[in-house]
Amino acid sequence: MAGRKDPNGSNRDIRDDFRAEIREFLGTRRSKVTPEQAGLPVYGGERRRVTGLRREEVALLAGISSEYYTRLERGNATGVSESVIEGIAQALQLDEAERIHLIALLRGAGTTRPPRRRPAQQRIRPAVQRVLDSMSGTPAFVLNGRGDILAANRLGRALFSPVYADPVRPPNNARFIFLNPHATEFFRDWNQVAGDCVAMLRAEAGRDLYDRRLTDLIGELSTRSEEFRHRWAAHNVRMHTTGVKLLHHPVVGDLDLPFESFPVGGDPSQFLLSYTAEPASPTQDALNLLASWAATDDDIERSTPADGSEPADSTETPD
Repeated sequence: MAGRKDPNGSNRDIRDDFRAEIREFLGTRRSKVTPEQAGLPVYGGERRRVTGLRREEVALLAGISSEYYTRLERGNATGVSESVIEGIAQALQLDEAERIHLIALLRGAGTTRPPRRRPAQQRIRPAVQRVLDSMSGTPAFVLNGRGDILAANRLGRALFSPVYADPVRPPNNARFIFLNPHATEFFRDWNQVAGDCVAMLRAEAGRDLYDRRLTDLIGELSTRSEEFRHRWAAHNVRMHTTGVKLLHHPVVGDLDLPFESFPVGGDPSQFLLSYTAEPASPTQDALNLLASWAATDDDIERSTPADGSEPADSTETPD
């Protein structure tokens, strides 16, 4: 996605970007499935030039012609039926996130709408902020698909105080993970967190390749982080709605925090993320200590407006 902007402003076919994404996504998925995994025979002595499935093998498994699948992988997505999509998804052993991503790319390849300009800054409804604040014993946030932290309660800001230390607003998880040297200390499972972060950004890009803020973020991370570039090229996508986050907080030490995320009504790109601790666990003791620290630390309060609205991004320039 990054680097595909037209520097000359010519009236090229904007579907080309989606076609390139389809080609690269399906190509990387094919490379992950071996003939043995797909239940196909491999004859002795056969020399294969590909690490995964060939196009004709995907077509065979999907029940379509090799020529049709080849055209599709090259981005010719006109009139693709649901049965064909399901056949390809089964042949490539796509999970639900990958299947949704493929559908989004195919839909985008058929659009003719122009790229969007930079959208207005996202705002959090006062009622949503009140919900966050009512969760006094639970770190809670509202984020968007780019990983911007749009709102948080007091304990959430205390928990993610290393992320809030970046003066750029809104704080962004991806920027912290890949550009801040303290990220590998804060996230004890940094490798997993980094992979999940890139996979979520890739899924968000599939929904809209022309989100100006997202393309700017991808461009920045691609330019400044080799680790991000390597992971971005893998075209992995993921839905990350539950799990356990392993953190090392600079004030209270290690925390093992199960998390859940929920969509925020009224804005499909926003979700509420909450962390909880097992009762009577060391993590619960650490959260209690963190809550006491947060109640007396004014720096955390100054990092976010009192009304919960999104501060101006100091790096933005007008269109």
